[in-house]
Parts: sequence; C-alpha cells; structure tokens
Amino acid sequence: MPNPRGRDHAQPVLTIVGLGAAGASLAWRLLDAGVPFEVVEVPAGAPERSPERTWSTWGPDGPGPFGPLVSASWPRIRVVGRDGGVVTADLGSWRYRSLHSTVLDRAVRRRLERAGVAVHERVLTGPPPAPAVDTRPVPVPATGRTLLRQHFLGYRLRTARPVFDVRTATLMDFRTPQPAGGVAFGYVLPTSPTEALVEYTEFSEHLLTPAQYAEKLGEYLQRSGIGAHEVLSTETGVIPMTDAVFPASGLPGVLRWGAGAGSVRPSTGYSFSTLQRQADALAAQLPGPLTLPPPHRRRHLLMDSVVLQGLADGRLGDGFFVNLFRRNPVHRVLGFLDGTTTPAQDLALMATAPRAAMLAAVAARALPR
Repeated sequence: MPNPRGRDHAQPVLTIVGLGAAGASLAWRLLDAGVPFEVVEVPAGAPERSPERTWSTWGPDGPGPFGPLVSASWPRIRVVGRDGGVVTADLGSWRYRSLHSTVLDRAVRRRLERAGVAVHERVLTGPPPAPAVDTRPVPVPATGRTLLRQHFLGYRLRTARPVFDVRTATLMDFRTPQPAGGVAFGYVLPTSPTEALVEYTEFSEHLLTPAQYAEKLGEYLQRSGIGAHEVLSTETGVIPMTDAVFPASGLPGVLRWGAGAGSVRPSTGYSFSTLQRQADALAAQLPGPLTLPPPHRRRHLLMDSVVLQGLADGRLGDGFFVNLFRRNPVHRVLGFLDGTTTPAQDLALMATAPRAAMLAAVAARALPR
C-alpha cells in the first residue's frame, strides 16, 4: 500500500471496509492509537450484511482487547464420541470464551461515534478508496486441492427444566448421523442451567436445505435429552474450509484481509484469534505502509491440507477428533487449533493421529489433481 505518512492527520489515512470481526478488530485498535480513519459498512438489513453469530476463542486471557465484551466463558470443555464416550478436560487458568457479534458491533459503534469517525453505510460494489483495508468476502479460489464447508444451524434456547452444565462447553458431540466425506456434530455453549446456544454443525462438501438443518438440529436436541424448550434466536453460517491460497486484491493501495485473505483456519473454521494477532500487527504499522502478516504457519497449513484430504475422502472422521483430545494434553490440542504450537508439540500431536489414515491422506494429496 502507498505510504499515507505526511497527509493531514485531520483527514482519514485509511478506509476500513466492513465492520465484521476483522474490520471491528482493526477499528478498535486504531481508535486506541489515535490514527484517523473512516469506515464503509453494509447497512443493516441488506443481504450483503454478515449474519449475527457467536465467535469463540480460548486462552489465559483476551480475546485481544475484547475481554470485557465476552458474553460467557467456561473452565472445562468436552468432546463426545459417536458411542457416547466422553472426554472432559479442565482448562486450568485458561478459559473457553464466546463473544457475540452484536455485542462487539454495538461497542465499536459507540466508540466510533464518540471519536467522530465517519461510518458510511452503503453497499460498496467496486474498489474502495485507497488506501484501504478491504474485509469483504471473496469467492473461494479454485486452486486448492480440497474444499469443504463448515455449515451450521444454531438455536439459542431456553429449556423447561435445568439440563445444562454451565461450567462445561461441548465442542463436539458426534452422537448424530455422520455424512459421507466429512463429520457432523453438536456444539453446546450453556449460559445458565436452562439456556444455551446449541448448534448442529457439519464439515462437508454439500450444504443442506433449511428444512434439513432444522431436522438435523431437532434430532440432536431430542437425542441429547434437552426436552421441552423455546427458541430465543437462531444462528446460521457457512465457512469455507480450503487449502487454496487466497490472492491479494491486486489493487494499488488496497489490502485484502479477513476470510477473503485466508485468515480462517482451514481444518477448523476458527479465525477470531488469528484476526486479533493480525490486527495488532496492522495497527502497529500505521500510519506507514501496510503489509499483512501470514495468518498461519506453513507447517500448520500443510497439516490442515492433509486433514482436509482425509475428511473429504472418508479416511478421517469423528474418531480422529475424539482421539486428539483423549491422547493429548488439552492445551496442546487447543494450541494447535489456534496455531500457537511449536514444531515439537505438532509432532507429538500428529504421533497420536491414526497412522494408516494419515499416510493414506498424504499419499492422496501427493497425486496429481
């Protein structure tokens, strides 16, 4: 990007396009740093506006500067196998945390208004005014070997009787029919004994119809013994899981960032922690030229590509994820999912994976497309 240094600092030195997880994270830091900028955001109700959703992170603190905005946190996590076997892990000083998009949006907008930052609400169909950080989604490149999708329907619900353990987040409950070439699981984030976000999630190639999502989630609720309940709100989403390389914007002065720049972890669909690390790096560079730091280490991308291949061809399934948590310290697994593990920790983790299935996935990945 061109260097905006030397411009009148009463004028914006940057345009942020989009106030989703990426745009809001950068805007928050620029407000702290006193860097003048402006925002272009899709109006509420427009089809291009990202749906409301819950972001999750973990670690000893955070996420980033948003600790005070965390909606809920849990000191334990669990994974449930298809056979009902449960792996529960105490996180010690860590916490698994959730942050709702509406809470972050309101907090960022309040700060923008107090600081007098211009927020232009319109659908931007062409290139943004440079210099800019463009967080709009882009089509997934066709250059990858594997493309799955993390797609889900979630209900924030209230039950007629206490059924939830408020100290435990269920990351994956595989007691649901499994799709060919992927996995399906329940995801439960309780906020009280009678309230929780409960999702039906698939990692698979093909999306379902709205009726099919509702049917799958209904089956999971029944199988889990949730009982009578009322639905308070819903969440839906589709997140690409791909080993494709996302190209730069190709536009002078426009830095593409977010899901459209590969910030989503290919094997898990997580991105919020990665965005916080990248937002710190970008904010530290201003008002100078911006260079996007790599979202993930190369070895992690290689490992993710093998896992995606194994999921897509059916060699890896629910047992792969259950055994990762069963055979490893929980901080090693969560560190790998977050991209913070060392090479030694990665080797130790992979040593617990099913050897034959992993080697077959490696061999399949080596074949010509």
